[in-house]
Amino acid sequence: MNEELLRYYEAIERASAEMLAAARTGNWDEVVRLEGACVLLISQLKNAAREQQLTQEQARAKSRIMQRILVNDAEIRHLAEPWLQDLDAQIAGKRRILH
Repeated sequence: MNEELLRYYEAIERASAEMLAAARTGNWDEVVRLEGACVLLISQLKNAAREQQLTQEQARAKSRIMQRILVNDAEIRHLAEPWLQDLDAQIAGKRRILH
C-alpha cells in the first residue's frame, strides 16, 4: 500500500517538471494552473501519509524525487523574478493612476 505514497511524490515531480517547462516558455497561466494541481496532490499525499510509511528504499527514492522538485522550484523562481517585477510595476502604475 505504501507504493501509493511514492506515486504521489512522483506525480508532484512530474507536475513540477511541467511547471518548469511552462515557465521556460513564459506560459505563466499554465504555471499557476499546475501549481494548483500540486497543491491538491500535496493535500492528498498528506492524507495518505497519515496511514502509511515508506520503506528505507522508498524513503531514499523520495529523497531523490524531492531534490529534483527543489531544483525545478529554484529554476521556476529564477525565471519568475522578471515576470513578478513586471507585475509589481504594473500594479504600482495602476495605483498611481487611481490616486
